[in-house]
Amino acid sequence: MAVLELRDLHTYYGVIHAVKGLSLTVEKGEIVTLIGSNGAGKSTTLKAISGLLKPRQGEIHLEGQRIDGLAPHVIAGHRVAHVPEGRRIFPRLTVRENLEMGAFVCADRHEVNQGLERVTALFPRLKERLGQKGGTLSGGEQQMLAMGRALMMNPKILLLDEPSMGLAPVLVEQIFDIIRQLNLAGTTILLVEQNAHQALQVAGRGYVIQTGSIVLADSAEALRRNEMVRRVYLGEN
Repeated sequence: MAVLELRDLHTYYGVIHAVKGLSLTVEKGEIVTLIGSNGAGKSTTLKAISGLLKPRQGEIHLEGQRIDGLAPHVIAGHRVAHVPEGRRIFPRLTVRENLEMGAFVCADRHEVNQGLERVTALFPRLKERLGQKGGTLSGGEQQMLAMGRALMMNPKILLLDEPSMGLAPVLVEQIFDIIRQLNLAGTTILLVEQNAHQALQVAGRGYVIQTGSIVLADSAEALRRNEMVRRVYLGEN
């Protein structure tokens, strides 16, 4: 059974048909990437999964249980963790407080403390800054904080939206190394990323979305060899 399955998903912004009959699956332990240009519907798809946008048609299943139409906090309670585009940390809260905000689904303080240990081991820089205000962190550190906050709930699936956006190349490499580590530790990931080079290096499978519809679905290796992907998304001739 897939951890996540989308069936014929349709979403709208007013009269604008943003996602048009999208179907995809993510199996346990996979990294699956969704690549496409700006406005293709990538972030919209993640918002629909996490309940921030209600689909007008179609179904979303988490481990066989239908979750479309549920409130965002209920979906988060099912341990669907969403790291949004732009990070969206709480700038006036400390790093520790930001992380603990991600642990609202945890059963007790012991689970929260375990989460803090796990996250600070993965992101040593955050451990050094637990008492620092989130808004004073660098862009890379804020991305680590946003990811750490999501990981506090020990998610069944991690939705990552443009984790490399606005980061220097050396930090991009670091973030994708962390994504690999997370996956090796068993985290299932659906990755939205405009940097197709990086996305197809880290993912096992991928989907290409254009104007709200899936136009290609294959292994990441096959997508890297695809002529259209190479020309349009990888910048190769």
